[in-house]
Amino acid sequence: MADKLGKGRVLATNVRSGEKAGERRERGGWLAKIAPGVSKLVSKRETPENLWVKDPDTGEMIYRPDLEAALWVTPNGRHMRLNAETRLRYTFDDEQWETIDYPKVFEDPLGFSDGKAYTERLKIARENTGEDDTMAIGYGKVQGVDCVVLVQDFTFMGGSLGIAAGEAFIAAARAAVARKCPMVAFTASGGARMQEGTLSLMQLARTTLAIQELKKAQLPYIVVLTDPTTGGVTASYAMLGDIHLAEPGALIGFAGPRVIETTIREKLPEGFQRSEYLVEKGMVDRVVPRDELPAVLSALMSMLMGGRRKGQ
Repeated sequence: MADKLGKGRVLATNVRSGEKAGERRERGGWLAKIAPGVSKLVSKRETPENLWVKDPDTGEMIYRPDLEAALWVTPNGRHMRLNAETRLRYTFDDEQWETIDYPKVFEDPLGFSDGKAYTERLKIARENTGEDDTMAIGYGKVQGVDCVVLVQDFTFMGGSLGIAAGEAFIAAARAAVARKCPMVAFTASGGARMQEGTLSLMQLARTTLAIQELKKAQLPYIVVLTDPTTGGVTASYAMLGDIHLAEPGALIGFAGPRVIETTIREKLPEGFQRSEYLVEKGMVDRVVPRDELPAVLSALMSMLMGGRRKGQ
């Protein structure tokens, strides 16, 4: 009896009702025909990466398309950092511009290593940003006014100033002279690039001479200071413009506030080195929200050019 029960359990487990031992029910029918389509409908959809962006001030999550529509300005007014391509798109009319190249340079003149070779750091930065270096140059119209725009990208090694960046600045200035149009520089940097040593500091003098070429040609040079603009960049071309604009809340200075507080052993005033504070002290001419920059730049360039347009 026990033996028969045991066989009954095996039969119940392996043979479906109405089937004979050793036979398998043929799968198929109308459901099988539509199953692949049903599977696609109910399968889990992949969520795009970076769909939500964290507000650095409040910690709240912001829907990325909404943030892009607001030109990367958060609901509480924080002007978030932009890469070079995005800055150029927001600046030029119809997001159209001509890219201006600059000379290639010897990338590691000192054979520098800080635990990782400088060439390796450059490779990583290029993979992360898709750019050759921190500078990008475009030529086009800003609300109808022809100009050359130079953008410093903080996402590339902190926007550090090296030989390549110096060559880019010179190329932008000379392109403006050749086209007889104004030059606008959007600055964003932590300072000189330490991996290039004294050679990076030489760019302070080289960029200053390039600005003199613009002045000799009587062409406007306007600087837009963005967050952050510090170090040797502030000590050179960032403070040599005919007019200095700044985005709201941008950190602007030579040394950072923590370094200054440690040195003087005193608490700095509220908002020290921010663009609004520097307007009061006369270091910046005007603070301009990001969505107003094209109109303000166009008006200033037109005025400084005597109302002239290219070909007039």
